[in-house]
Amino acid sequence: MKRYFITGIGTNVGKTIVSAILTEALKADYWKPVQSGTIEGKDSDTVKQLISNTTSVFHPETYLLKEPASPHLAAKKENIVINKVKLQLPYTSNSLIIEGAGGLLVPLNNTDYVIDLAKQFNAAVVLVVNSYLGCINHTLLSIEYLLQNNYRFQGIILNGTFDEEVRSAIVNYKQVKVLAEFPIEGKPDKRFISTQASKVNKDLF
Repeated sequence: MKRYFITGIGTNVGKTIVSAILTEALKADYWKPVQSGTIEGKDSDTVKQLISNTTSVFHPETYLLKEPASPHLAAKKENIVINKVKLQLPYTSNSLIIEGAGGLLVPLNNTDYVIDLAKQFNAAVVLVVNSYLGCINHTLLSIEYLLQNNYRFQGIILNGTFDEEVRSAIVNYKQVKVLAEFPIEGKPDKRFISTQASKVNKDLF
């Protein structure tokens, strides 16, 4: 079973849509171990609604937190402390897409960060990058952190339209591998996800 930990250079860069595309492309299972902001909905429900194949299994979250905030803060509001020991990989013979929360160094509690889960689950890290003012800095810092701390860094996914100079600045840094490039859709549906999934080079995963 191959495991991929989907993280991003920040919040709202498209991790959930990318997770849906990869889940569809690889006919993988999907799991979001820690979900905050349930008052606005669950990412697992979004992915489930966008998937067309009948192979993927959606595993239940370990922590469901109401507030749309950093997991450690959302948990504190409910008098909960997120315990990494309770985050146990679901059993599956399929590949597994694991979606993180926010960026790499979003706190889970006073000592652990979201990206720590990638090592705990022995998962390869896929970094989702979106184009905005400051994305170069955020991307290069994220890549450097992953490399310096010996994560299994699979590569980046470029989500959206990038100025060529911005793209070059990102891709040329440490000759990072681009796994895929997806357009941004206002309201993604199954057709959009299926179309993008068909373009994924499975040899890169």
